[in-house]
Amino acid sequence: MTCRSCCRRSESNGTPHRRQPSPKRRAAEIAGGVASSIALIAMPKCPACLAAYVALWTGLGLSLAAATFLRSSLLIMCVASLVYVTFGILRRFVR
Repeated sequence: MTCRSCCRRSESNGTPHRRQPSPKRRAAEIAGGVASSIALIAMPKCPACLAAYVALWTGLGLSLAAATFLRSSLLIMCVASLVYVTFGILRRFVR
């Protein structure tokens, strides 16, 4: 059984080789961060405005309670996505 290339030791110092992330993976990480940032910036500040935008774009009406919950959920998901992308980038720089 052969060892995977990521587990092989380098001959000079005995540390494992680290592969660089592919350009597609880097682009996906950057796109995730940009999309989350744009969503946070474009997010309506009041739930009534969010309900109006949803009604305008989809034709579906939302109650104020549902719009409040949806806005809070979207904010949490956007912030969590930004934190995830940021820690991924920081982890790569620390290594």
